[in-house]
Amino acid sequence: MAEVDNKVPAEVRTQFGKGFARRLRAAGQIPAVVYGHGAEVQHIAVPAHQVRLLLRKKNAILDLQIDGTSQLALVKDVQKDPVLQIIEHIDLVVVNQGEKVLVNVPLHIVGTQQSGAVLELDAKTVPLLANATHIPEYIEISIEGKAPGFRVTFADLALPSDAVIDGDGTRLVVHVHSPSAKDLAESGDELAAELADDAAHAEHKAEIHAEQHDAEKAAALADAELSGAAAAAEAAE
Repeated sequence: MAEVDNKVPAEVRTQFGKGFARRLRAAGQIPAVVYGHGAEVQHIAVPAHQVRLLLRKKNAILDLQIDGTSQLALVKDVQKDPVLQIIEHIDLVVVNQGEKVLVNVPLHIVGTQQSGAVLELDAKTVPLLANATHIPEYIEISIEGKAPGFRVTFADLALPSDAVIDGDGTRLVVHVHSPSAKDLAESGDELAAELADDAAHAEHKAEIHAEQHDAEKAAALADAELSGAAAAAEAAE
């Protein structure tokens, strides 16, 4: 996927309200607010398509172009329509080059544990203090071939050199263990449910085929009766 330019043209807006916000979105813009570092709150509008692409990356940094000046801002919050999932509003926090920011970075698991072992994911993100312009997109953890007893804590994660954990380093992130009686029972229940679904599906197909066969047989008999009646009528004539 091609890198999306994070230089975002932003227009200062002086009108507010739901009606104006709807008109903005209809025109391909998203209302947003920029705050932080003691600066005056700015209400802006940004291009929807470009920003949607940038928001595919967690903790996106936008280089806002406001009235001819450049301002870096971290996406702090995105409000979406709960049904349509359209972006309705964005909160942005002002950041500076070299500044450390607190962010939650996703954890990505790669590989597959040893056959028969069970993987437990204990955390989905890790809180980091990272350089505002070098926030990692995710932190990767390999579990390839790992046997029961394998475990990873926050302190074990491979982090960029300019990032540090903000929290308890002993917190468990992921671990691998042998299947318990509960795991085996759940697997058995899932298999039984799957077999029952397959059996029900096969029975339903058989019923449909039987109904189709009966309908075809009835249609053939009706055709035969109709042909016989026609032949009898012709003979009578």
